[in-house]
Amino acid sequence: MSNPLDFRGTTILAVRKDGKTAIAGDGQVTLGNTVVKHTAQKVRKIYHDKIVVGFAGATADALNLFDKFEGKLEQYNGNLTRAAVELARDWRTDKYLRKLEAMMIAVDDQRMFLISGNGDIIEPDEGVIGIGSGGAFAQAAATGLIRHSDLDASAIAKAAMDVAASICIYTNQVVTLHEI
Repeated sequence: MSNPLDFRGTTILAVRKDGKTAIAGDGQVTLGNTVVKHTAQKVRKIYHDKIVVGFAGATADALNLFDKFEGKLEQYNGNLTRAAVELARDWRTDKYLRKLEAMMIAVDDQRMFLISGNGDIIEPDEGVIGIGSGGAFAQAAATGLIRHSDLDASAIAKAAMDVAASICIYTNQVVTLHEI
């Protein structure tokens, strides 16, 4: 059972269409049943602005993983696949890291990965993946828009995040969006 005083809730979504990838994250941070921040930055460009990472989960855990992932990218010269594999391996085998409760989406101009503490590195089939409390809502909306609209990746990500915010109480409409 989670502690009611844990910082919770977010939605991160990555969409790839027509050679462009957009990754979006909402800005809401919730403590128990109270919104304590509306404009958190959970999506960031890293490694010379060539990689975008979004994170969900316990805030301190997510920031810790973000820092470790950035170190792996430096160590492996920006190779996203290798850095993701090494982070997932460390995350799964290290006693301290194993206890961290967070997930990440990392994208570059070629690849898109969900990285979890279970050692999972998942590359989606359809070029869309969502994590966090509203991730499934955003992913479903984005998948429908990819299949049935002419919108570009950024417009799809923004529209899908709006859908998630209208359904998920832990997601708001203050969205940070980066495109590669």
